[in-house]
Amino acid sequence: MKTPPLLSVRNLCVDYITESGDVRAVNSVSFDIAPGEVFGLAGESGCGKSTIAFSVARLHKPPAYISGGEILFKGENILHYGEERLRSYRWQQVSVVFQSAMNALNPVLRMEEQFCDVLLAHNPGMTRYEAIKRAQVLLEIVDIHPSRLRDYPHQFSGGMRQRLVIAIAMALNPELLIMDEPTTALDVVVQREILQKVYALKEQFNFSILFITHDLSLMVEFCDRIGIMYAGELIEVAPSKAILTSPLHPYTRGLGNSFPPLHGPKTVLEGIPGTPLNLLEVPVGCRFQARCGKVHARCRQEYTRLVEIRPGQQTACHLHEAQDEQQDPLIYLDKAAGC
Repeated sequence: MKTPPLLSVRNLCVDYITESGDVRAVNSVSFDIAPGEVFGLAGESGCGKSTIAFSVARLHKPPAYISGGEILFKGENILHYGEERLRSYRWQQVSVVFQSAMNALNPVLRMEEQFCDVLLAHNPGMTRYEAIKRAQVLLEIVDIHPSRLRDYPHQFSGGMRQRLVIAIAMALNPELLIMDEPTTALDVVVQREILQKVYALKEQFNFSILFITHDLSLMVEFCDRIGIMYAGELIEVAPSKAILTSPLHPYTRGLGNSFPPLHGPKTVLEGIPGTPLNLLEVPVGCRFQARCGKVHARCRQEYTRLVEIRPGQQTACHLHEAQDEQQDPLIYLDKAAGC
């Protein structure tokens, strides 16, 4: 019997109110996250991945508003939650490590105060002594000595501050940890250390992770499955290995080709031509059409939708519909166009 998903996002739409009109930053996005799974969202800046993170945590604020869809956590639609229910949902069920998290700590408060603020706010029956003891345990979990609890944020390195924020996010044992660009401004060695620690904690405490970044190479190593976003839409979902070795969507291929290989001869990097779509001027059909080297008439006439092409691999691209089991759709289109 299949285990029901921990988080199920269904046809989520999020708009922003602007002087030029409402802009749809997230357009009919759907995905599931299973218990214990690491699911990644990747894409260029402005593609809507952070907006999804804020929406799942119900932390979005005006001018953003959810205009459609459902966000189901353990089968309950969190969009129906009132403020009281949201207080227990946030931190206790879903917690967030924000972008530039190492700057999220209050510089004038000792870490003891910052841990106690979270623990006491969500556990009315907890004493301060119990909160401090819990904070000491959390520091040990992220490999920081408990005596450092009396230190201020500036007394820690960047990597240690990142681990402190992760420890605070785990203070109430959440079932889902949302990590929005968690390694921004950290060097690659510290990035790896942080992600290895998070993965070890996930294995120990069996929580799920929604991991958001624009760094596809980092994501492939860390995630079980990856969703690729472009201009507010989810255009491909697949196991991490498939995203790296056999991507279906031209945009996903472009992302992969933009990273230099670590081994073998040097190759010329192939960037994605053009600029990201202006969401105030969304064309009919595929949103990637202006930048796609494989565009054809149907791409400019019909909207795309996610369809499963291979087991566990979905894409939103008209190219795949010409495909048989043995034929790459990109090769097929070259032949059909006489290329």
